[in-house]
Amino acid sequence: MTVRETLAFSARVQGVGPRYDLLAELSRREKHANIMPDPDIDVYMKAIATEGQKANLITDYVLRILGLEICADTVVGNAMLRGISGGQKKRVTTGEMLVGPYKALFMDEISTGLDSSTTFQIVNSMKHYVHILKGTVVISLLQPPPETYNLFDDIILLSDSHIIYQGPREHVTSRKDQEQYWQHKDQPYRFVTAEEFSDAFQSFHVGIRLGDELGTEFDKSKSHPSALTTKKYGVGKLELYKACLSREYLLMKRNSFVYIFKLGQVCIMAMIAMTIFFRTEMHHDSVTHGGIYVGALFFGVIVIMFNGMAEISM
Repeated sequence: MTVRETLAFSARVQGVGPRYDLLAELSRREKHANIMPDPDIDVYMKAIATEGQKANLITDYVLRILGLEICADTVVGNAMLRGISGGQKKRVTTGEMLVGPYKALFMDEISTGLDSSTTFQIVNSMKHYVHILKGTVVISLLQPPPETYNLFDDIILLSDSHIIYQGPREHVTSRKDQEQYWQHKDQPYRFVTAEEFSDAFQSFHVGIRLGDELGTEFDKSKSHPSALTTKKYGVGKLELYKACLSREYLLMKRNSFVYIFKLGQVCIMAMIAMTIFFRTEMHHDSVTHGGIYVGALFFGVIVIMFNGMAEISM
């Protein structure tokens, strides 16, 4: 499948989430307040809230945000079929999540196996996604290069399983810069450990406020019924079946020559295998003849098994 088709399939199987319910609630409030919605905005919201589309606006939008429009019609590829580059595959994997209704994305060690330039492009794409679509992305990186580090808005520093800092990127200090912030002028400078940093942050008013916010139980009466999902799957079984059937039909149509050739091959093999049973003089009570029957049955099973593997035909 191409990059565009992959993202469109991912968007279809993930569904629209709460978008339809939010659109219905918005329409109800607009009607109650006698507000005439903007035609362009109304069409856009209905387009992204409609379930079961083979392609939607979100797919094209994510392609542009991730910089994949130049390879949108290129096959993704695999170990046997050459396709897009490794960095583009990483962005396609990220795009498969972005086209869904989710607004929070957690990414762990995305720079593994990538060069600094590709890592910068991926993080830069995530920055555009966060600022444009109002999402939240948490990325864990090990020693990112300076140009990648400067793309982040907020930083969470971990050391020895302790959070020693959480806040704006501009306020982070390095190990070498620690001495200039030494407060006790009458005492010689000593390096402050991660545990001391963690304890100081938890006792600071910012840490206390964060702890109080996280420790306060959420008031469910202030929540909208559509804020939390009540279904295990975002899409019904029938819609998932339609999406998978459409995808398989697309792959079969694209590789029609292979399937037609395999059909002819199976028919010829079936004719060869069935001729073994024309020899009616063979008896089932003979070990030699029984071995021939078993061999023919085994041959039929092997043909069916190997024809079920799509990679062998390619």
